[in-house]
Amino acid sequence: MRRKDKQIMDPAAIESIVRRARVCRLAVSDDGQPYVVPLCFGYKDGALYFHSAGEGRKIDILRRNSRVCVEFDIDTELVTNEQACQCTMRYRSVIAFGKASFVEDVESKREALDILMSQYSDRSWAYSDEAVGKVAIIRVDIESMTGKQSGY
Repeated sequence: MRRKDKQIMDPAAIESIVRRARVCRLAVSDDGQPYVVPLCFGYKDGALYFHSAGEGRKIDILRRNSRVCVEFDIDTELVTNEQACQCTMRYRSVIAFGKASFVEDVESKREALDILMSQYSDRSWAYSDEAVGKVAIIRVDIESMTGKQSGY
């Protein structure tokens, strides 16, 4: 990281950003062409979980190339200045790199859906067999994660 003064070193602070984020951005590479998708997610024990339709561009790319990058940000705020080039942003962010895989068995899919839903709600959920059968679950095992902040 170029700006070491903005780097977040505390793993608990980095994890807190992930837990507080409402949306993340999944970046994949399609034969050298970048593709970024905003997603809802779940996080537990160093892994991210996403749900998706069983087909589409994201799914096709992940089947060919499982290497991913994920971005999270919170506490974003524009800091204005009288001079345009002196404006800045306050933020806290995390970038993670990892490898995606598809969760296939029904019980593991249900567990992943529970992890995903717990990101947004304390409520318990039930999933019909039909819904679990149709949904694609993507698990990303995080290999590295860095945090950065500005203005805090």
